Formats: sequence, C-alpha cells, structure tokens
Amino acid sequence: RHLSPRLTPSEGLARPPPPPTDNCPNGSFRPSHDSVEWEGRSLLKALVKKSALCGEQVHVLGCEVSEEEFREGFDSSINNRLVYHDLFRDPLSWSKPGKALPGGPLEALRALDKRTGSGPATIALDSLSWLLHHLPCPILCQTLHALSRQDSCPGDTLPGEQVRVLGLLHEELHGPGPLGALSSLAQTEVTLSGTMGQASAHILYRRPRQRPTLQTQWFSILPDFSLELQVEPLLESQPPSDLHTPSVDPTTHLTFNLHLSKKEREAKDSLTLPFQFSSEKQQALLRPGLGQATSHIFYEPDAYDDLDQEDPDDDLDV
Repeated sequence: RHLSPRLTPSEGLARPPPPPTDNCPNGSFRPSHDSVEWEGRSLLKALVKKSALCGEQVHVLGCEVSEEEFREGFDSSINNRLVYHDLFRDPLSWSKPGKALPGGPLEALRALDKRTGSGPATIALDSLSWLLHHLPCPILCQTLHALSRQDSCPGDTLPGEQVRVLGLLHEELHGPGPLGALSSLAQTEVTLSGTMGQASAHILYRRPRQRPTLQTQWFSILPDFSLELQVEPLLESQPPSDLHTPSVDPTTHLTFNLHLSKKEREAKDSLTLPFQFSSEKQQALLRPGLGQATSHIFYEPDAYDDLDQEDPDDDLDV
C-alpha cells in the first residue's frame, strides 16, 4: 500500500509486493504481507532486482536473514547497486558498539533517508514484522511516513527524486491494530496467495481523490529472481456425467395423482370441502329447524361483579 498522497512514486509495503508490470515502477510505500503457505521474501528480492535494473540505488535493511543469504541468486550487476545495512548479526550493536548500526533499529531506519544520495532510490525493509517486534508501532509508523515523504522535506532530497519503500510483513504474526496502522500509510497493498500451486498477488491501489481498485496478478519467480507474469490457471475440469444414466421420474413415489381424467376433475370441482360454507349451509346452522331443541344462556351477576353503567354489551340478550 502506498503511504500518502504526497509520496513520490515508490514501491512500499505490501503483502509480498505486487509484481510490477511496468519497466520502472513509480515511487511509493508498499507493505508486503505474506503467510506460512506463501512466503514473500522471493517476491521482495524480485522487486529489488527490478529496481536495480532500472538504475536505482537500492538500500536493504536486513533483519531476518544474513547479507550473504539475501544477496544469493543476484548477479554482480545487481549486487553492485545493493547497499546492505545489517541488523541481522548484531541488531543492538553489542559486539562492536558504535560501529555497525549505532542507535539500534530506530536510528538505522531513520538514517536510511540520508544515505539514499541523489536520484531515485529503493529502500527494502526485511522485514516490517521484525521492526514491529522491536519498535513501538506508532514510532515505526511515523518513521515510515517520513521515509516515504522525503520529497516534502526541504534539504533532504531534491524535489524530483523518487524514494521507493518496500516492506515485507508476516501477516499472521500481528493483530488487526498494527496491520491497520501500516495499511493506512500505504498507497498500494499486495496480498500474496495462490491456488493449485501457482502464486497470485491481490493488489489494492489507493490514489488521491480516486476510488481504490483491486487487481489480481498471477506470477512465478524464476531462479534468478526475475518475475514471470502468467495467466489465471484454469480450474480442474469436472468429470463428464454419464450420458447413459437413466433419469428418475420425480412423480414415481407421489401419494397423489397429478394426472386426472375429465370425469375425475369434474368430481373434484363439484366436491364441497368441510371448511367451505355455502349459503344454504350457513342458514341451516343459524336457524334450527322444527323439532330441534333450542338452548339459552342465563347469567346472574353476583355482588363482586363490576357493573358498568355504560357497558356497550348491556343491550345484548344473553
């Protein structure tokens, strides 16, 4: 997700960063979220290579793997443009105080914007999850916000410079609070998933004064960390149904007949059902015939009855 409307084009945090489809992606902040099933470091390295091939200087803040492991798979032309800031071996500068990265993770992160030099640059954070476990979330968000807004800070960089911030985030290690805070900083958010063994990136773009757009890109990463875009895989075809399977008549086991003859239909229509009252039947019930006993209801109020002089039922002959 890209950080803010004022950011210069730079890739940043995203759930493993989205596979770029252009030659040199614009600057932004993209947090990359991965999971146990779909790791995102390979995609992060693929985007780092993409930026280096565009002629950008690349700064990597390595927290989870060694410099040798991160550089593995890159050729010399890529490694020459890659500046590795090692927080993996001695994150708190205990071995050589004041020499490796003085000030710990926070100062190392803040110093990145002063080391990018002139021209477009990419900052890769490997990973945001490690930084979240060592720094308060508000402090980390403020620092990332400053990194991705260098074009608005006089004296830090030239107005036309572009700083791209990439970050790898292990989504399953954090609650909704930190994830939401980091997402609010990003302009592009990429979520890595897949199906049938093929990886896909769900890319959410946020642009100022525009509606967010969602795009799904299928891709694979080659051994040299080049991105290869692919078409969406076809779902497994369902086995064809047996054309010779006899069809079952749904009316076979019914307890009533759906097909009536003409005489049966006439008899059905002429039948009077018990709940149907004709006018003759109503008159017979209301007016008893000769010889039939009649009944009367007598009511004698007692002393405890509440007599209402204006009772509307007083005139009833009960």
